[in-house]
Amino acid sequence: MVGWFYRRVRLPRDDASALDWLLFEQAGVVTWGQAVAELGPSRVRHLLATGRWQRLCRGVLASGTGPLTQDAQWWVAVLAAGERAVLAGLTAALAGGLKGYWRRQVIDVLVPYPRHASRLPRTFSFELPAVKVRRTRHLPDSDLQFARPMRTTMARALVDAAQWAESDRDAQGMLAAGCQQRKVTPDEITQVLDRMPQIPRRTLIRRTVEDIAGGAHALSEIDFIRLCRRHGLPEPSRQERRKDGQGRNRYLDAYWRQWRLHVEIDGAHHMDARQWAADLQRQNEVWLTGDRILRFTAFDVRNRPDYVITQIRTALLAAGWRPPQ
Repeated sequence: MVGWFYRRVRLPRDDASALDWLLFEQAGVVTWGQAVAELGPSRVRHLLATGRWQRLCRGVLASGTGPLTQDAQWWVAVLAAGERAVLAGLTAALAGGLKGYWRRQVIDVLVPYPRHASRLPRTFSFELPAVKVRRTRHLPDSDLQFARPMRTTMARALVDAAQWAESDRDAQGMLAAGCQQRKVTPDEITQVLDRMPQIPRRTLIRRTVEDIAGGAHALSEIDFIRLCRRHGLPEPSRQERRKDGQGRNRYLDAYWRQWRLHVEIDGAHHMDARQWAADLQRQNEVWLTGDRILRFTAFDVRNRPDYVITQIRTALLAAGWRPPQ
């Protein structure tokens, strides 16, 4: 377990020193101990006194005076939090490539229980997003991504992000985005969840992952499936593959095969002119095969549920569906 912590790196002295390599790996940020081990205390104090380096907080230095990159800010957070600290939650997910609209000014860090992040300062000598350090009893190696800086895996990051989210909807959105962007699978999230039986929102996370596994990738599609269940409509298949008139594979958001009813849930990207033209072509090809097609915006599903349900119920009844008595 020692090798993956942020300790001094011993490298051959060829073109670059060990410190040069460490600064490169850690986005220009090092601890006092790392710097002193290579340069000695007098040299480090001289660099600070002459303004070539800057002290960011107690025990953490930067080899420059300019603004810090996002990577550098993450390094400051884990180094200031101390040994075995790792990026976690939404921060770890963003570091792992998750894209979305979540840009909270908070850096999430995990440390193993029972140690405390006693070195984390209240103030920094530069503008840094708030650092939220949490302790955990459950942090096995299987939940760790051996990256620089160290972070939790995407599955663990999304489970933590969901349990720490400000709202249930944010929690669901993060999980849906991770699966839709193919950063993680529902099964990987479920495996993490099985190891954490007492976390907040556990039931919500599991149900959301089950809906995603059933084919509802986008948050609007998850809302739609739950809306159908709540109003007693038959449950459609999701992301069903079929071939269009040109022989290309198409994926339907929701499809009632027995009644040949197809529903599309359009997000904001469908308002783009090129996307709209492609949607119209796809819609015409579906109509040519004899299917009915209904289109709703994600806004309709969230804010006009009665309108959506009335439209679908009418279409199903016209196609021969009869509600159970």
